[in-house]
Amino acid sequence: MLRIGLTGGIGSGKSTVLQMLAGLGAAVIDADAISRATTAPGGAAIAAISERFGPQFIAADGGLDRDRMRAHAYADPQARKQLEQIVHPLVGLESARQAEAARAAGSRCLVLDIPLLVESGRWRSQVDRVLVVDCSEDTQVARVVARSALAPEQVRAIIAAQAPRLQRLAAADLVICNEGLSLAQLNTEVAQAARTFGL
Repeated sequence: MLRIGLTGGIGSGKSTVLQMLAGLGAAVIDADAISRATTAPGGAAIAAISERFGPQFIAADGGLDRDRMRAHAYADPQARKQLEQIVHPLVGLESARQAEAARAAGSRCLVLDIPLLVESGRWRSQVDRVLVVDCSEDTQVARVVARSALAPEQVRAIIAAQAPRLQRLAAADLVICNEGLSLAQLNTEVAQAARTFGL
């Protein structure tokens, strides 16, 4: 089973590309969705987060108070590291479980959507190829502002906390440039990439 690591900066269109690859027959693992599940009410990371950061970081519904944690983590890089030390091993375990299920089901291609593939350092050895979805920073900012309540400067702060664009591109085995493309054009690009993966 070929294992593809899919990554890209916020607003690059990575999630759309993941959906398209799934539509072409790839088994997919969304590390972001797994991460969110660990910090949702009743999630596997909640007790450790409450212990490490204090109960004020747990919302009334029992899940992580994302806004409070986001502000804290961007203000204090050490806090982000501590949060990652809690969440990342849990994401790794569940990703491995889902990968084994895909292998048992006979999937030929598994796509792991890993936002921090380049940053974490530990994922590269677990995938056969890295596919990067790329676009300019201005495009990233415009897309995220359009879909969320974040201000442009907040989006730029998130981008600054992610791996630099050139570092992501340097790690890529294949790049999809999602700049000025319609959904149909992006679909064509994804289909071409998928053929190289045997889909």
